[in-house]
Amino acid sequence: MKATFYHAGCPVCVEAEKVVAEGLDRGRYEVEIVHLGQHKDRVAEAKQAGVKSVPALVIGGAPFHINHGADLSVLEG
Repeated sequence: MKATFYHAGCPVCVEAEKVVAEGLDRGRYEVEIVHLGQHKDRVAEAKQAGVKSVPALVIGGAPFHINHGADLSVLEG
């Protein structure tokens, strides 16, 4: 199953990546980590997946928002 962790590189996002994304069972999940601050071309993809703020984890098409680092609208541009 695919799991995509979207973040913006802020301290909240970096900590969430360490705890959440790196903690997923790699035998069960294909994990992709996407830094939207560096890959603005993927913001639309994140929005389409239901991501409203980062950090967020999308597993099997379902978005899970973790804390609140930044609204996705801040990363558009």
